[in-house]
Amino acid sequence: MSEKRKRATIREVAQATGLSPAAVSYALRGIQTSEETQERVRAAAQRLGYEAHPIARALASGRTDQVGLLCGSLEDYWQQSLAVGIGRALLARDRYALIVDAGGDPDRELALARRLRDQRVDGLIVQPLDPSAALWTELAGTIPVVSIGDALHGGQAQGEVVFDNRRGVTLALEHLRELGHQRVTVFTPTGASTPDRPADVHVNAEAERLGLRVDVVVVPQSLAAATEVALRVLGGPDRPSAVFCFADSIAYGVYAATRELGLAVPGDVAVCGYDNHPMSALLTPPLTSVDWDIDGIVHSAVRLVVDVIDGKPRKRRVVREPSLRVRASTGETVPAG
Repeated sequence: MSEKRKRATIREVAQATGLSPAAVSYALRGIQTSEETQERVRAAAQRLGYEAHPIARALASGRTDQVGLLCGSLEDYWQQSLAVGIGRALLARDRYALIVDAGGDPDRELALARRLRDQRVDGLIVQPLDPSAALWTELAGTIPVVSIGDALHGGQAQGEVVFDNRRGVTLALEHLRELGHQRVTVFTPTGASTPDRPADVHVNAEAERLGLRVDVVVVPQSLAAATEVALRVLGGPDRPSAVFCFADSIAYGVYAATRELGLAVPGDVAVCGYDNHPMSALLTPPLTSVDWDIDGIVHSAVRLVVDVIDGKPRKRRVVREPSLRVRASTGETVPAG
């Protein structure tokens, strides 16, 4: 059995090219040397099987090639898809996503944000549970921070991919109002610690404008928890004719509850989601949902954070405009009775 070849050293590359170890290091990093020298050094390094140790490379360059991705809750299927897309897009740019899950807990979110900073990630992408936290201003002063969904406290984030939530809420509520619904229950994952999230604020404003009676209920994003809350709301004597969910994963819990209660969608209750997860078109009946174009979000967020890390000029704020994917879950007319 042949012995495993020892990792080539930077001194061996220097000997092969007739350069000093320092010059080789500069060439491999693409600095202070000509392109011809850099190509010659890289060819020799490849021939000898030289690989820079990742820790040493990070110390020398000041970079880890890692970007933290802080997810509000990976129990939300849309956020799972977002994490997959961002991880792959970063990998295509020779970066690696360090994905962490706040589990729907704003305090845990802030603790994880600090930990990512302390692990010296090159940048941070966050879909914040609590965009009003003062920590975001502090973090943005030390590492590039890009937010998805909502703008962060202090306005110091180096990039924002924000949603036109007012338009998204308007599309959903106007659609339900046009179908004749007068009473709508809104299921939101927003906790009591962050009651002023833009999407939730817009619900009350648009409901008043449209003359709708709206009840806002906080619902966890896990399927089991969303089902439990939906069973309580839909199983009561004063059942709403429509439910508007601020995540398709919550709407899936509503579907589960209607089946357990023997209710028909949309015959007994109409259901509308908010992120158009790919599975939503496969439900029975298919789910009406507000679509934010997840591929566009991934592209914008990754481009923003990489450009900031690389020191390139960039457009700081990207606003995502929604569209409404009308499907059978909202039906054509308000349920009878």
